Amino acid sequence: MTELHGECMCGAVTITATPARAALGACHCDMCRRWTSSAYVSFPVEPGYAALGPVKVYGSSDWAERAFCGRCGSALWYRITLAGEMHGQTQMAAGLFDNAGGNALKLELYIDKKPEGYAFAGERRQMTQAEVEAMYALPDQGDSQ
Repeated sequence: MTELHGECMCGAVTITATPARAALGACHCDMCRRWTSSAYVSFPVEPGYAALGPVKVYGSSDWAERAFCGRCGSALWYRITLAGEMHGQTQMAAGLFDNAGGNALKLELYIDKKPEGYAFAGERRQMTQAEVEAMYALPDQGDSQ
């Protein structure tokens, strides 16, 4: 896949990353909605991405951390820190890249937590909270990611 170059809202953080798949995912869990004020739309990236600038990291749960720009607050990425097969998997915020890196929305997570007024056009795979937790082998901690 092609290496992408993006930046936060104020331009203080620049990102270079290679998508692991040509697909976007949207997460509707409570934490993602509070973090972004909407669904968190992202794509998985290959290891070795680079982020330069005032990056801040917040440990948002026992198994994940979220990064944001220390100047403007733009969401940067969500990374699984739980030991195991998914450890280190990083979901980069699609909005950092022009045209979301050219990727299409293929997956919605926590579909059972999606507010009634949200609706994306088109068909895609949709997973409930239970399905997501089983896929990632996450500890049961309510509806947070």
